[in-house]
Amino acid sequence: MKITLSLLLCSCMLTPVCLCAQQRFDVIIHEFMADPSPAIGLPGSEWIELKNNSGTAINLQQWRIADATGQSNPLPAYLLQPDSMVIVCTGSAVAALSVFGSTIAVSNFPTLDNESDLLSVKAPNGMTVHALQYNSSWYRNEVKREGGWSLEMMDSHLPCGGQQNWKASDHPAGGTPGRKNSTDTTRTDLTGPQLLRSFSADSSTIVLLFDEPLDSLSGATVSNYSIDNGLQVLQAITVPPLFTQVQLKLNTHLQWNTIYQVQVNNTHDCKGNAIRNGSTVKAGRAGEALWSDIVINELLFNPRSGGEDYIECYNRSHKVLDLSGLSLANRNSNRAISNIKAISNTPFYIYPGEYVVFASNPAQLALDYFVQAPDRVISMTTLPSLPDEEGYALLLNTAGVIVDEVPYSEKWHFKLIDNPEGVALERISPEGFSPDQGNWHSAASTAGYGTPGYKNSQYLSVHAVPATIAVQPAVFSPDNDGRDDVAAIQYSVTAPGYIANMVIYDAGGRPVRYLVRNGLLGLSGQWTWDGLDEKKNKLPVGRYIVFTEIFNLEGKKQSFKNVIVLARPLH
Repeated sequence: MKITLSLLLCSCMLTPVCLCAQQRFDVIIHEFMADPSPAIGLPGSEWIELKNNSGTAINLQQWRIADATGQSNPLPAYLLQPDSMVIVCTGSAVAALSVFGSTIAVSNFPTLDNESDLLSVKAPNGMTVHALQYNSSWYRNEVKREGGWSLEMMDSHLPCGGQQNWKASDHPAGGTPGRKNSTDTTRTDLTGPQLLRSFSADSSTIVLLFDEPLDSLSGATVSNYSIDNGLQVLQAITVPPLFTQVQLKLNTHLQWNTIYQVQVNNTHDCKGNAIRNGSTVKAGRAGEALWSDIVINELLFNPRSGGEDYIECYNRSHKVLDLSGLSLANRNSNRAISNIKAISNTPFYIYPGEYVVFASNPAQLALDYFVQAPDRVISMTTLPSLPDEEGYALLLNTAGVIVDEVPYSEKWHFKLIDNPEGVALERISPEGFSPDQGNWHSAASTAGYGTPGYKNSQYLSVHAVPATIAVQPAVFSPDNDGRDDVAAIQYSVTAPGYIANMVIYDAGGRPVRYLVRNGLLGLSGQWTWDGLDEKKNKLPVGRYIVFTEIFNLEGKKQSFKNVIVLARPLH
């Protein structure tokens, strides 16, 4: 056994053909055709070009190509020489593509998605040697992203350069399979990785996200990470295949409603550029978004020519919330919830007091408005349609329950604005009532008519009202048996002159009873609810929310939420 092992090691060192374990980036994805239609000058087939980025010939036998949903069968034997390319495709495309360069077929070739996909090339031992996650913005050209053009790596010496190192082919045929890339150039990378955000994979694991692939060794060094509030890192794992994430295994559980600070030092990208020491990011454990925990804070529903709608939300709760569990929606002509759009398919946390913006074209948004924090803009393929004259903007949680709803109208704009195109509607107070026209105002001209991702130009800091609202009993049964037939909603304030509005919502966030409209308050008193809806019909059993808003003419305002259970007998 010792002799055999020695001979094997010697052969690995002496043979000009590399048959042993590979290093990252020895073989790279150098060019690929994800959307061949309409054809420009190349065959109408998908393909991937591999390049040997090492100094040794490599036999591709047993290597595989993979995407986000699966992987190909093993590649056949093929000796890829240093600094050489080979086209990989399905068997039916070999004849047409062989005209352009060396081509090999593989069965179960992955289907490349037009808009976005995760591509990787794997060595026989299963190691990911190169991976990239592209999207259609990589084309940098609106015409070419429609099809028929390949995506080319510009500098093969920067294989982990990400989007900045890719663009659509400049060749008139639409690509350069098997040949030197038309976009080939020398690029300089002197910028270290940036720490973007985090999420918790479970109660004792924090995942850090970086803007580019890390050197896996520095990413997995425990001493490079520190966390406050008594947490210690037991293990750090650089996550393949992209190596843009690091899992931190902790010594104890994350606490609910607690925000932690994670600090990173001495971590490098694959070119050896170091992160800025002392880089920090928030971390926490995400809770469920309930009614009005996060609210719609700004709307652009009538953009100027060439612009697009956007929706801004604000976390007014004390919770850490995960936007991947939320959706945007509107209502159709029958007022049924429709056009539901999931916000994100990956975790994205919003912390108490933070803003986030949803837009289908963040680049256009940045041209039209001052975007103070680009990292707080989430790109969505499409938003729910927002008609120019009036409509509904809704935020739903994972159960489809309404978290917030704004029935907006162009009539909510400031009356002296002649043309509302490009003018956003801003919420005046996050604590105010979402359907209240008085809580909305046109964004100021001095702010460029929109403040996506930061404090509204019309924000009003309202002083808390020294008041209490209590509901008794917590469970009532309006069955006329003389016991708990009505719910008493008691209030008390410390000064006269307050006015109240009260709306009762069902568990789905739908208003079912407008109990008080601009009611003038004494220093104390109460209202009663008989369990009927606005049309005096019986409501089903279940949980209801009593939303009360109190304000006075001095600008003091506060809202209250009380939960009550209706337990009407089922007969």
